[in-house]
Amino acid sequence: MESSELVRDALAAAAAAAGVPVARDDVMIERPDDPAHGDLSCNIALVAAKAAKRNPRELASAIVERLSLDPAFVERVETAGPGFINLTFARAHLVREVREIVRLGSSYGSSGAGAGRKLQVEFVSANPTGPLVIVSARAAAVGAALVNIFRKAGYDAEAEYYVNDAGSQVAKLGASTLARFRQRLGEAAALPEDGYPGEYLIEIAGEIAEPEGRAWLALPPAEAVPAFGRFALERIIGRIKTDLERFGVKFDRFFHESELYAGGGEIRRTLEELKAAGTVYEEEGAQWFRSTDLGDEKDRVLVRSDGSPTYFLADAAYHRNKRARGFDQVIDLWGPDHHGHIKRLVSATRVLGAPEGWLEVIIVQWVRLVEDGAVVSMSKRGGEFVTLGDLVDDVGVDAAKFFFLMRKTSAHLDFNLTLARKESDENPVYYVQYAHARISSVTAFAREEGVAFPEDTSCVERLRETEERDLMRRLVVFPELVRVAARTRDPHILTTYAQQLAAAFHKFYHVCRIVSNDRSLSEARLLLAEATRIVLAESLRLLGVSAPEKM
Repeated sequence: MESSELVRDALAAAAAAAGVPVARDDVMIERPDDPAHGDLSCNIALVAAKAAKRNPRELASAIVERLSLDPAFVERVETAGPGFINLTFARAHLVREVREIVRLGSSYGSSGAGAGRKLQVEFVSANPTGPLVIVSARAAAVGAALVNIFRKAGYDAEAEYYVNDAGSQVAKLGASTLARFRQRLGEAAALPEDGYPGEYLIEIAGEIAEPEGRAWLALPPAEAVPAFGRFALERIIGRIKTDLERFGVKFDRFFHESELYAGGGEIRRTLEELKAAGTVYEEEGAQWFRSTDLGDEKDRVLVRSDGSPTYFLADAAYHRNKRARGFDQVIDLWGPDHHGHIKRLVSATRVLGAPEGWLEVIIVQWVRLVEDGAVVSMSKRGGEFVTLGDLVDDVGVDAAKFFFLMRKTSAHLDFNLTLARKESDENPVYYVQYAHARISSVTAFAREEGVAFPEDTSCVERLRETEERDLMRRLVVFPELVRVAARTRDPHILTTYAQQLAAAFHKFYHVCRIVSNDRSLSEARLLLAEATRIVLAESLRLLGVSAPEKM
């Protein structure tokens, strides 16, 4: 059983003995920001005190008095602040864990926390009417990291991109591409008033074979516009996939909105189910969803008076489809301008039979680019914006991902271009990657000196310096942090951890000579360095960032 699980069980038992029964799953274990406050911290007393009508500090003391933990596992338990319980691992446990990390390799930190749970993360899902912009790039980094973290925590997690390839926006794209093709032929064609002015459509119009384009122009407008729209759509989706692949973000499925309209199946069945539940009424020729009865600020249109389905009905049908595919929970990552859509869609999924909490929406907040302390304009000439491709060309994949993940997803992000370009310790991702590369270099040097990883790892018992212990303390909390990141949907926990672990290694490296005349001590320190390399590499992998052996 993992360290944090043992602590969780012991705390739950102690709370019950103190007269405050607490469900084991409600016992939250966290890593204190300051190592002086221990290796693990729990707020069980603060959570339980109100219902128990007891002083949280006194309740924490009562729990600590009844806590039974092996002193070879936890050497110190303290009550702190208003009622926190802080625990410090014993040296014997730290040594055991270092040996375990080396034994397990990259599987260290994996757990069965999500075993048997099928989970889907839908992210990016940007309209295929133009290139991916910066906020979509942040969503790509966050979503991909979450999928990795969920899988590490034992979930059967899938990544999905919802392609909005139906509706009025595709008609606007077709009309805009048609105009750009006419301009290519030398005609004075104006873009539609509500069309897409980006210069990328000039490039796409230039890819249309002239005979084929002229044949489309000869069609009635009701056929010509969709023809140009389909061509542009195919090219833009292809570019989006290429950009995402270059960014190292993979999806298990690209689900097309047009699939919902095929034969009228999904859309029709969804509307019928909503009607059967008594949540649809007709007014002025349109069909409305009674979302105010479910807590929304106003009712929402499902089918317009001209008979065309709204995006809301399509979204409801899409999530009905997700549920039919057997997902125990779905998590959608949306942009900040979609916050107002959450309540209506959650309400629709509940009416369609989903349990409470089945749909979870995470808002990925805005990004500002900052250079030399000044905010950079995100817009460029020709009605375009800075894209994912532009950013990768500028700072590279690893820096882009790491910087996107350095703050909570719910927080606005100032992306420091100046810092991201630096190849020095000032750059956080460079600092972490350099620690990994340094360990690889040390291992190669040790091999040249005739020092290798010993089969018998008991030599780790010799690690007694302060810097060695501090590094071990950083290492052993990794499994719990993976679980916390999965539970809180917060990858930034791991970017912070990777920086702290790298700092602890660099300090250890400068104070403790790894390869020396003392062979046993050299082997012990080499094992500690290898354990650090394993955890650093796995932390970076979960974040979607490379772990170079040379820099």
